[in-house]
Amino acid sequence: MEVKNSYNPQINRHSLRLKDYDYSSAGAYFVTLCTQNRVCLFGQVIDDEIVLNKNGKIVRDEWLRTSEIRHEIVLDEYVVMPNHFHAIILINDCRGDQLVARTDNLQVARTNTNGPKSGSIGAFIAGFKSVITKHVNEIRQTPGVPVWQRNYYEHVIRDEDELKEVRQYILTNPMKWALDRENPEYRGRGDRPVAPTE
Repeated sequence: MEVKNSYNPQINRHSLRLKDYDYSSAGAYFVTLCTQNRVCLFGQVIDDEIVLNKNGKIVRDEWLRTSEIRHEIVLDEYVVMPNHFHAIILINDCRGDQLVARTDNLQVARTNTNGPKSGSIGAFIAGFKSVITKHVNEIRQTPGVPVWQRNYYEHVIRDEDELKEVRQYILTNPMKWALDRENPEYRGRGDRPVAPTE
């Protein structure tokens, strides 16, 4: 099943943010992060399953640590792919009963000239990417080299049906790798280095 308004690497290279939406409000968000230059840095797909290397395990482990560090974040489905990461982030409203984002009552986010608003998806993603970059660069002995693209894709999940569709999209992502345009082999290009599996 195809996700409505889902991530399409040929069309969506930037955030499709809702105007005046407060991305720190409780709800469910679908995010996609891609590696710099789409390098296959996190492992490879073998027999429709992702086999993570050391770098991929860093991404997975950091994601799993998220709810221990950030109590407002509830983990949902995710997948680490060779050159990107998909996840559903649930921001808890402190009562724990709001699982999908409300868009009927948009809130204006505070302006913050020093980066994303604290507690927002943007702030979470910035921290997540930073920690992973630090650890991956320690392994590669490449201090200061970008691991991720500067931007990322996010989508506000508006209802339970859409949440189910996005979960299914994430779960089946490795099975679709052979047809994924982000797969260097699909494009017939050998110019994206693949990190070794360990």
